[in-house]
Amino acid sequence: MPDSRSPHVSSVRARSVPTRRGLAAGVAAAVLSLGLGACGSDSDSASADAAPAAAKAKDTVVIGAQSNGAAKETTLTVPEVAAIRAELPKSLVDSRQLVIGLGFLPAGSPPIGYIGADQKTITGSEPDLGRLIAAVFGLKPVLSNATWDNLFVGIDSGRTDVGFSNITDTEQRKEKYDFAGYRQDNLGFEVKKNDTWTFDGTAASLAGKTVAVGAGTNQEKILLKWQSDLKAQGKKLTVKYFQESNSTYLALGSGRIDAYFAPNPSVAYHVTQTANTPNATRSAGTFSGAGASLQGLICATVKKDSGLAKPLADAINHLIKNGQYAKWLAAWNLSDEALPVSRVNPPGLPLTNS
Repeated sequence: MPDSRSPHVSSVRARSVPTRRGLAAGVAAAVLSLGLGACGSDSDSASADAAPAAAKAKDTVVIGAQSNGAAKETTLTVPEVAAIRAELPKSLVDSRQLVIGLGFLPAGSPPIGYIGADQKTITGSEPDLGRLIAAVFGLKPVLSNATWDNLFVGIDSGRTDVGFSNITDTEQRKEKYDFAGYRQDNLGFEVKKNDTWTFDGTAASLAGKTVAVGAGTNQEKILLKWQSDLKAQGKKLTVKYFQESNSTYLALGSGRIDAYFAPNPSVAYHVTQTANTPNATRSAGTFSGAGASLQGLICATVKKDSGLAKPLADAINHLIKNGQYAKWLAAWNLSDEALPVSRVNPPGLPLTNS
């Protein structure tokens, strides 16, 4: 996921809730066609369940609601944890809501975040974890869906409290953000099923290939480093960009690109969905989102020194201890990316890693 390119904004925290705006029919259709893109629009969208409400003693969270078969729907009852709620900044408690930033416009990114089968519910593993943590805090979850770039603008400005959007922990991002880890970060290469190429973990295996990647993402940073390394050896790696996933997969199917480099959950999901179609694909290998020497981590992301990172880690660890974290991952078929514990600001992708 990307290095933030957000402009400098005032440090005054503005606790405003995004206005509710429906996604255009074209966006919903793109999501239902299993789009994976997350860039190309500057509009924000708040979910239908975003109205403020008084804190509850406990909440019922439906994992995988409207997932269109991507998850096993699971209902969890999550009590508020007073000791963790007491760690929250007073302004957040007084607001009675947790504004959760998502970066899944315009077309969504199944299974981590997208518009559900009813064409209005924001579903996916990331918003569901946000809902679980809001329940631990005793706050109302307010889902604010935006483009990837605007997700960080929302965090920077204080419009959103925390980002749950498959955000990779990087040392560069720690200059502006604090993190609480909740899942392994693995990237994957998706190729046509009949393609015999397999990524061997090194840049050398990409020589002569044309690979698509999302602009501004962490996987782009890694891919461009490999491209630079190969160029220094007199070898070529061509990098392509597309505005949304349908265009990416059309290019893959037609042979205009050899592979798509994307978050591994998205690759695994799309491979499953295309298994019995003429455009079947497969995974051609994975790579840690933190580079060759470190296991990458996906983290809840907050503005630096906001006071939210520790309560978030404590809430995640509470969910781990009580088994609800495991049920969340299992529902979304992501159990192999589980963490034993959430830590605040764990080691992230080094500036020099590849």
